[in-house]
Amino acid sequence: MRKDENKNLFALVGKNISYSFSRKYFTDKFLKLDLKGYEYVNFDIQHIDEFESKLASHKKVLRGMNVTIPYKLEIFKFLDLIDEEAKKIGAVNTIKITKEGILKGFNTDVYGFKVSLEPLLQSYHKSALILGTGGASRAVAYALQSLGISYTYVSRKENLEKGILAYSAISQEVIESNLLIINCTPLGTYPDTNQCPNIPYHYITKQHLLYDLIYNPLETTFLKRGNERGALVKNGLEMLEQQAERAWQIWRY
Repeated sequence: MRKDENKNLFALVGKNISYSFSRKYFTDKFLKLDLKGYEYVNFDIQHIDEFESKLASHKKVLRGMNVTIPYKLEIFKFLDLIDEEAKKIGAVNTIKITKEGILKGFNTDVYGFKVSLEPLLQSYHKSALILGTGGASRAVAYALQSLGISYTYVSRKENLEKGILAYSAISQEVIESNLLIINCTPLGTYPDTNQCPNIPYHYITKQHLLYDLIYNPLETTFLKRGNERGALVKNGLEMLEQQAERAWQIWRY
């Protein structure tokens, strides 16, 4: 970190993010580490084009940023450099600002997801359904590929050429042949906690593992319905903590 500056600012870039985990997590971290002059704020923008003005207003003290829904793909056009892994994934959720003011994009979602998922996997978790096709789903797909787990994306519109299945096409056979199901959509996030992805939950079994990237609430309707069927369930809190720690390492070094 630059020692000649009194202030070190970090930020979360997203839309409607007052609920966000990151600000409290890093504020608490700075207090625990007794880091004077360190601050974490939300850049809550309604359109990605507002990012430039936020950056210009704070660039002298801005050291790093996290990026969340819905800008993990759109942020690319503002970056000077992109880490090779983030390029392959096609999504950025962490930005480091160098001493020279260069913006470099990384993806720490892969690390966070993989570390939190791997201890739960059984030998029969060989194929997965990824619900959603946004930036987070790309990181999940990349992590699954590295673990040797095949996957199929699920979205509102089917595109078989791109390997995307429609929700309406999820049958008993599809559920039974994909014992890992990951929700990468915002459905069920506070305050709309009654929502959940539209899949046939009555086909879920005890062998299924349902993973939800959402962490607020800790038990989403998606997880609750899986739990009712005896499935193993996991929320996104540990993933968030792990990816945040990885981001901190990137900013520091």
